[in-house]
Amino acid sequence: MNRYILPLSVLGTAVGGAVLLKDFVAGGACPSKTTIPGKTVIVTGANTGIGKQTALELAKRGGTIILACRDLEKCEAAAKEIRGETLNHHVNARHLDLASLKSIREFAAKIIEEEERVHILINNAAVMRCPHWTTEDGFEMQLGVNYLGHFLLTNLLLDKLKASAPSRIINLSSLAHVAGHIDFEDLNWEKRKYDTKAAYCQSKLAVVLFTKELSRRLQGTGVTVNALHPGVARTELGRHTGMHRSAFSSFTLGPIFWLLVKSPQLAAQPSTYLAVAEELEGVSGKYFEGLKEKAPAPEAEDEEVAQRLWAESARLVGLEMSYGSSERGQPLPK
Repeated sequence: MNRYILPLSVLGTAVGGAVLLKDFVAGGACPSKTTIPGKTVIVTGANTGIGKQTALELAKRGGTIILACRDLEKCEAAAKEIRGETLNHHVNARHLDLASLKSIREFAAKIIEEEERVHILINNAAVMRCPHWTTEDGFEMQLGVNYLGHFLLTNLLLDKLKASAPSRIINLSSLAHVAGHIDFEDLNWEKRKYDTKAAYCQSKLAVVLFTKELSRRLQGTGVTVNALHPGVARTELGRHTGMHRSAFSSFTLGPIFWLLVKSPQLAAQPSTYLAVAEELEGVSGKYFEGLKEKAPAPEAEDEEVAQRLWAESARLVGLEMSYGSSERGQPLPK
């Protein structure tokens, strides 16, 4: 019997060490214990994955949570589940299709009319490496949903956020932004052969550039905006990537994925942290990887690119130019 004790002890130590290493690599829980009673929070793409877990975390802290999702049935089911788990009855579902400018405008109009305040906006929804699809308005799907939809939504809610200050905007980007490039000659992949990976990287770089420019425009308003990479999580986001479809990749890459890939609950911690942490009051225009501020890619720091992207985005979504300009953009033709 004694001969098994040492191997079992070594095995236990190895397993324990692996779990600790996984926790270290994946990042830990939100260190802030701040509660948010009386605060209204909007989370896009909140019926599943990181968005749902973020909504759950913030509901536990007493916030009034609005889940904004394309599939209203799934959204209502998620809201019901969160209400049941947290006993917070201020959790509601609203329809929002980020692939439709009409839907975004309708959602924003309803929020402005019905909500007295909006303190936290978490732009979480995304699609990743999908086929060459286009949105209702003719945008390449990843650019449209991941960036342009949130660009319009945020701008439409800015007055409400300013009136609720101090308030916060959190934009979910990705480490993949470092491989991105903004091609102003062909933002919507109408001239080039479609590359779904490059399109995803471009959309996530656009999110960081948007964060930087919006922060500049919001100076002195009491509204902050930051971008983050939540980590790689086990969610539906990667359903188009093909990972784990073969037994070989599952066997060979399984241990690596186990170490590096977070649960949705763990991946929701950075969003929660940026939403509630008192030490981040007034921090704006920054990029976070997990719970730590990091320098983004060089192109993400280019102010000229950020300002040009803002102007082009405003034109594409038909947003009235503000901050001293009366120019009105025109939507992209269908």
